[in-house]
Amino acid sequence: MTLLHGFGDSAPYRGGYVAIGNFDGVHRGHQRMIATLTGRAQADGVPAVVLTFNPHPIELLRPGQMPPRLSNIQRKAELLTHYGVDTVIAYPTDQELLSLSPEDFFSRIVETELDARGLVEGPNFFFGRDRKGDVHTLRELCEASGRSLDIVEPVLDDDQMVSSSRIRKLLVAGDVAEAVEMLGHPYRMEGRVVKGAGRGRTLGWPTANLAEIETLYPADGVYAGIARVGEDAYPAAIHLGSNPTFQENTRKLEVHLIGFQGDLYDRVMAVDLLGRVRGTQTFAGPEELRDQLKKDIAQTQSMAERYLSR
Repeated sequence: MTLLHGFGDSAPYRGGYVAIGNFDGVHRGHQRMIATLTGRAQADGVPAVVLTFNPHPIELLRPGQMPPRLSNIQRKAELLTHYGVDTVIAYPTDQELLSLSPEDFFSRIVETELDARGLVEGPNFFFGRDRKGDVHTLRELCEASGRSLDIVEPVLDDDQMVSSSRIRKLLVAGDVAEAVEMLGHPYRMEGRVVKGAGRGRTLGWPTANLAEIETLYPADGVYAGIARVGEDAYPAAIHLGSNPTFQENTRKLEVHLIGFQGDLYDRVMAVDLLGRVRGTQTFAGPEELRDQLKKDIAQTQSMAERYLSR
């Protein structure tokens, strides 16, 4: 994986085909664009390059209005690389960049820095100060400079465009399975394992408590997923939310790794969510909770093992 934080002297990305955008979640619509991008690059024997921005321009233009992210920059680069991109450039967004007119952006970034052979974008692409440039502007600039431009049609699901905003709404509603369908891969949450109350171990199912999570939290409930520890993957039962049975109101992410033995404290762990098992419930006491946990773990293990065996 080649992830660059800005432009550099070695320039392994120059002279290739380029897609510019946020690519949050790298969903199926993005994947269609990447397929066109990599196809163009492979046919000409040049790099396939994605230029994205970190932080997202909204964080500078409208602080506090940035929607929760579906992927951090490392996960985004990992996914883009998986789908065939050679180099991901996470440009450090600043006011100078945001002040460029569409024409100046094209001249400075596309022509000078990237020396792009061609561009691949979606129909809703905007660029330049105040988003004044659109795909029509881009086509005129590409034609004038002798560069190709592919506009890739969006992927539709139930006659609606697959988009990051639709996926966020699904996750907030707890419909992780449908969000995963639109993503084309599991929804990942990543964080550092911190000390918890130790109640899971007392009940017979120890859990890892994750903190420092940078991405969107789905609705509260129990989820099936895959926990990734280094190079190893384990079926996982994931609880997101408070614990009303024990009068705990703090929202937490707890992960029970099925078949894992060992200490995870202070390690970074990724959890890939596959689907929701149930919502948050209040139980009469530990025994009733223990009985439900048996059922949850059996269901999550079945779902996770089906995914891992594919």
